[in-house]
Amino acid sequence: MAIIKLSVTERRRISVFFTCVILAICAWLVVAFSSTYSYTAKKVIRYKNVPLKRSFHSLQSDTIEAVVKGTGWQMLFASINEKSTPITVDLRSLENHPYVALSAQLPLINAEIPRDNPIIAFNPDTLYFDFSNRSIRRIPVKLLSAINYQKQFSQSDNVIIQPSYVTVSGPSGEIDAMTTWPTDSLKAVDVNETINTGVNVKAPAQGNITVYPKIIQVTVPVNEFTEKTIKIPVKIINNTNYYNIKLVPQRVEVTFTTSLDRYAEIDPDLFEAQVDLEYWRKYGYSTLPVKIIRVPEFCKIVRIEPRNIDFIVKK
Repeated sequence: MAIIKLSVTERRRISVFFTCVILAICAWLVVAFSSTYSYTAKKVIRYKNVPLKRSFHSLQSDTIEAVVKGTGWQMLFASINEKSTPITVDLRSLENHPYVALSAQLPLINAEIPRDNPIIAFNPDTLYFDFSNRSIRRIPVKLLSAINYQKQFSQSDNVIIQPSYVTVSGPSGEIDAMTTWPTDSLKAVDVNETINTGVNVKAPAQGNITVYPKIIQVTVPVNEFTEKTIKIPVKIINNTNYYNIKLVPQRVEVTFTTSLDRYAEIDPDLFEAQVDLEYWRKYGYSTLPVKIIRVPEFCKIVRIEPRNIDFIVKK
């Protein structure tokens, strides 16, 4: 590849050329950024002259988009600086109306901000407020979850939620109808140990409802499960004629899964099995199906032996 050799004069000319280009670009940028533009900036709203005799709640967020007039430099710095100068809105008109028109307050708002950076419009221009009767209630938290456990692992005890209640405020008609407040869904896969985590409570869909706290702590006890088999007695129900009934056998074997930490404490007294004599008296069954009507929490029945038992009726 040939190498181009420039003379001293040619190098000087190229240097002067690029210097002129750079100076021209800088001059253009200075002129461009010194010109006046209209641009959008987010403004935080502060209120003054709040009505003392009326309870109200804003139906929009505490930030609003403002159309601002300023130089290119101001527009550049506004986009870089996320902390915008707040604006003050006078709520005196709420004594007669449920809304505030910001355009009517532009002179007062602009009087509190730099003159070379005035606001010329708002989006939206009108702020609306709710004046319905408000209630404050403590409502139980309802955990929503989608947890997938590893094989032989599962939830081994009641979920602990702290705090178990949230304080909800809003229109009385809506608050009084609430029974629980849901959380965001707690999702986890291949779980093999106790879960301790923070979960957000569901954000209100309406702007006139507030919830506190925003985050709760959740503990989901998880343990390894194993099978256990015990024998439990079978009771007879609906023996309305007081027959002398003998069941064969009088006990059934129940196999169930339970967590390892509760294995030793699970005994037959925690279960209850029964047969219904109505199956024989009304429908002529020759054997009676066994039903387990009481099972300890977090225990899962695997099988019952036998599922149906014979009986002898002595009249």
